Amino acid sequence: MRSIDMTEATWNRLLALRQGKVAPMPADDAYRLYAPIAGARRQFVLAQVGQSLDGRVATPAGDARDVSGPDGLAHLHRCRALVDAVIVGVGTVKADDPKLSVRMVSGPAPVRVVIDCHADLSGDEGLFHDGGAPVIVFRSSTVKAHSLPASEVISLPQTSSGLDPYDILDALARRNLLRVLVEGGARTIARFIDAGLVDRLHVAISPIIIGSGPSGIMLPPIERLSGAHRPKADVYSLGSDILFDCHFERDSLSGRQSEQIRVANPA
Repeated sequence: MRSIDMTEATWNRLLALRQGKVAPMPADDAYRLYAPIAGARRQFVLAQVGQSLDGRVATPAGDARDVSGPDGLAHLHRCRALVDAVIVGVGTVKADDPKLSVRMVSGPAPVRVVIDCHADLSGDEGLFHDGGAPVIVFRSSTVKAHSLPASEVISLPQTSSGLDPYDILDALARRNLLRVLVEGGARTIARFIDAGLVDRLHVAISPIIIGSGPSGIMLPPIERLSGAHRPKADVYSLGSDILFDCHFERDSLSGRQSEQIRVANPA
């Protein structure tokens, strides 16, 4: 198992790599983990889950605070600082009212993206009023439009299952937002995975047992393990949490028949 000891020098080098100022090259374990994100020059999608030992991300009542340890949270904020945009579903916004900031690390804050297929956001949510990074909201073109403060609203065609993740990434790419973090919720992450659009999946596991509650990734059921995703994974000790850095191949569905998987409204 590799260990992450993030020094100021390594972090500054990663931020420089993000800006294209240095060539990617092997260094310490921290650089090795984050360089694929910072150094991506094409479209790159990272999905991130912070969960308990038993695979839960919250209690049944929805309390998700402190599921990740302090080092797991610092890792998440590093990932945000190295991407151009962070995506969450409307359910995550309603449940957690997240800032999606990089307050635990130095670096730029990503554009905040919310998938709100059915226009459930009221405009009173905190991210519209906190003066933070820009906000983009994706909606179905079939819903009745209402304005949202301090945000760009993008309407996309709706399939029978919701919004197409390809369309979402294409719209972000047209705005030069190529490095994307899909942060939640469980269904949103699963649909990007099953659409074959994820390059890396980070699963940070904290030594806490919740016992019941929502899981971190909600993939469609399979009958046989031969249909399971089996990505190559590197394992890192973050300190308080253990991280699995899973390598996916784009457009490879690991035996699943999932061409019709789309991003629906639930998050």
